[in-house]
Amino acid sequence: MNPTVADLTRKIHVLEQELEVQLALARAELHVRIEDGKVEFEAAVLNRHRELKTRLAHYVAGARPLIVITAPVIYALIVPLALLDVFITIYQAVCFPIYGIARVARKDYLIFDRRYLAYLNAIEKLNCAYCSYANGLIGYVREIASRTEQYWCPIKHARKVVGAHPRYGSFADFGDAQGYRDEVAALAEKARQEPDSS
Repeated sequence: MNPTVADLTRKIHVLEQELEVQLALARAELHVRIEDGKVEFEAAVLNRHRELKTRLAHYVAGARPLIVITAPVIYALIVPLALLDVFITIYQAVCFPIYGIARVARKDYLIFDRRYLAYLNAIEKLNCAYCSYANGLIGYVREIASRTEQYWCPIKHARKVVGAHPRYGSFADFGDAQGYRDEVAALAEKARQEPDSS
């Protein structure tokens, strides 16, 4: 890998760690505690959250008609999302052991903790669960796909990739045939050596 790219990748990793520290500090300021995987708030904070909850009847009555009409379109996506979930999970279960690629833990991507927010009504919680599932699933799929790409085809594209996955920076440069031949086996091995998160 290009030394400058490697250095930038390292700096990005350091910044991501710093961001996690700042997010943890922000949670602490909001009096959020996570104990045994469960989110907890101090009683006074929880009471304030309940005061700020929009009543369900008011929430529904205040919804714009076009939002109500388009809701079935949004929620219809649950079918292809669930199918994708099933197929990608089967793909990983069948293929990753054969390739020796470390498995991705689905539970690390599908996070449903917004239900602990007392300021959300039932519909808002349902919407949050749906978005958590959709975005978590896409993250899970992306991680499986990126490990697959690292194993089978670790070559950068000629054009800029928007939102490239974290492994992408270590791929061989587009058009660098010798670099690809020199690095492909090492990158495949790196995919095998990653800790299994399942």
